[in-house]
Amino acid sequence: MSNLINIETKNINGELIQTVNARDLHAFLEITTRFNDWINRRITEYSFEENIDYIIVENLSYSNLSSAKSRQRPMKDYCISIDMAKELSMVERNEKGKQARQYFIECERKALEAVSPVEILNDPSAMRGLLLNYTEKVIALKHTVDDMKPQVEALKRISYSEGSLCITDAAKSLKMKPKALFSWLQGHDWIYRRVGGKSWVGYQDKIKQDLIEHKVTVVARNDGSEKLTEQVRITPKGLGKLSVLISE
Repeated sequence: MSNLINIETKNINGELIQTVNARDLHAFLEITTRFNDWINRRITEYSFEENIDYIIVENLSYSNLSSAKSRQRPMKDYCISIDMAKELSMVERNEKGKQARQYFIECERKALEAVSPVEILNDPSAMRGLLLNYTEKVIALKHTVDDMKPQVEALKRISYSEGSLCITDAAKSLKMKPKALFSWLQGHDWIYRRVGGKSWVGYQDKIKQDLIEHKVTVVARNDGSEKLTEQVRITPKGLGKLSVLISE
């Protein structure tokens, strides 16, 4: 991996930890806000603490013009921890921020690989970084589980259903009003009515996908004659599909 941003080891509150110069991060993220305004606002917004998340050092390499004379004036540099750098990168919510955060995570991973387990256990800073990485993985896993909830609910409904359901019963299974489901199916090209017809008809592509089916029933009239009625029904596969689509 190329060295996107220089990382140095600094002593923060008695611990030797990896740090980044906040000015370098500011430049890499291509932030248009003046550096001092940006870093001070971020420190306040996210409650970063001096001598815990960062240290301030004087940098004499910057010069300042005052009147007609040129003179050097000490400027503040912020040496920030990798954890703070990751958070600052993440809150920018852009491609450069994502790239920087992934870079810092990879640098931490390589640093941990070079350290023995005994050294990690004896190093509070290393332990904190390790725990933070696992915390991030747990958060990402939780988001994945949340995203899969509609699919899980769909599988439950399929497992409890036997054969196809009429649209009214399907609506009950989906915990919605039948009228709302009829409207959704019509609006999303699952069912339609022929011109002058009263019965609902399923679109052929949905029938081919085994999402819906037509059931023909023989109904006896009072005069002894019979008539055929056609009904659109939702298959178990269709019920699962609807559970996901409607929950989105």
